[in-house]
Amino acid sequence: MKKVYKFMNWLMIAAVGCGLSIGAASCGGNSGFEQKQTSFPTMTITKSDIETPMKFSAKMKGKSDVTITPQVSGQLMKINVTEGQHVKRGTVLFVIDQRNAQLEVESAEANLQAALAQENSAKLEYESNKNLFEKKIVSSYMLENSLNTYNQAKASVVQARAAVNRARVNLGFCTITAPVDGMIGEIPVSAGDQVSPMTKLTVVSGNDNMHAEFSVSEAVLEYGVSEDLKKGEAIPLAKLPDVTFIMKNGTEYKHKGRVISVTGVVDEATGTITCKASFPNPDGQLYSGIQGSVVMPFQEKDVIVIPQNAVVRLQDKSLVYKVGADSCAISVTVTTESTGNGKDVIVTSGLNEGDVIVTEGANNVHEGQQVLFPEVVTTK
Repeated sequence: MKKVYKFMNWLMIAAVGCGLSIGAASCGGNSGFEQKQTSFPTMTITKSDIETPMKFSAKMKGKSDVTITPQVSGQLMKINVTEGQHVKRGTVLFVIDQRNAQLEVESAEANLQAALAQENSAKLEYESNKNLFEKKIVSSYMLENSLNTYNQAKASVVQARAAVNRARVNLGFCTITAPVDGMIGEIPVSAGDQVSPMTKLTVVSGNDNMHAEFSVSEAVLEYGVSEDLKKGEAIPLAKLPDVTFIMKNGTEYKHKGRVISVTGVVDEATGTITCKASFPNPDGQLYSGIQGSVVMPFQEKDVIVIPQNAVVRLQDKSLVYKVGADSCAISVTVTTESTGNGKDVIVTSGLNEGDVIVTEGANNVHEGQQVLFPEVVTTK
C-alpha cells in the first residue's frame, strides 16, 4: 500500500513539473512568435472601359437553302444522291419516269408538223387567189377569206410550237438537278414512290456561307445604333461588332461572323428585333438547322467594374463592404450588371471613384469589423 501511495505522489509531481515547463516555453518573452492579424484584400474604385459579350439563341441556315419538289407528277425512278452529300449546281438529284413526257413531246412535234403543212397549204391558196384577184378572176371576198385562213394557219403553228416547247420543258422536269452548290438534306422518299408537285424530295443547303438567325431585345441596340432607329434611318451594320457562334456543346466556331441584316421593326409580341449574321463555312463544319448561340461583344465605356467575389448576395440585395477611415467595414447596397465573363460585374449605383472595398472574403466580413491591420514586425 505504501508503494502505491509513493507511486501516485511521483505521478503528481511529474505532471506539475511538465506543466511548469510547458508554460515557461509558451509564455517566454523572447519566443520569436507574435500573433499577426491579416488584412482583407481590397481595391480602390476607378472607372474603365470593358467589353461585355451578350449571348443570343440562334439557328443556322444555309445562305440559299432550297426545298426540292417535282414540277411534274409521276413515278420516282432514280435517286442519284445520298443524305449529307455535297453537290455542285447542275448535279442530277432525282429522275422521274420520262415515258409519258416523251410521248407528249412526240405528239406535240407531230402536231407542229401538221400545223406547218396547213400553214403552207393556206399560204399557197392565198397567193393563188391574190394572183387571180389581180387578174379580176376571183372576187375580193375569196381573197380575204383565203388570207384569213392563212393567218389562222400561222397562229396554229405558233400554238403547236409552244406546245412542243412546253412538252420539252415537262420532259426536262423529269430530271431534277441541284439549283445551287450545297449539302443534301434528308431524303424522305424512295425509288418507286409516286410523287407530285406537293411532294418534298429533299433540301439542298447552300453551305459555303451560313446564316445564323437570332433575335435581340430593343435595349441591346442602344449600343451605338439607337439614334439611327429613332431617326427612322437604316441601322448602320458597320457599327456592329464581329460575332462568334457557339455550338450547343460549348465549342466556339473558329470563324467570326458579321451581322448582315437587322429588320429595324420591333416585334410587338416579343419586343425583339430579328437579326441575321453570316459565317464563312469553308470546311463544311456548319450545317443547316443546327442550333447554338451568337455572341455579340459590346463596349461599355467609363464604368465601375469590380470582382464578382466582392459582392455579397442577401436575398434581393447585393452588398459590398467599403473600408472606412477607421479601417472598418461599412456595408453598401449596390446594383450590378453582368459582364458576361463570369469573373466581374459592372456596378451601376452604390459606389464612387476613390472608394476602397473588400474584394476577397467579403462573405466572412460583418458590419463594423476591422478589415485592415498594420504590418506586424516579428522578432527573432
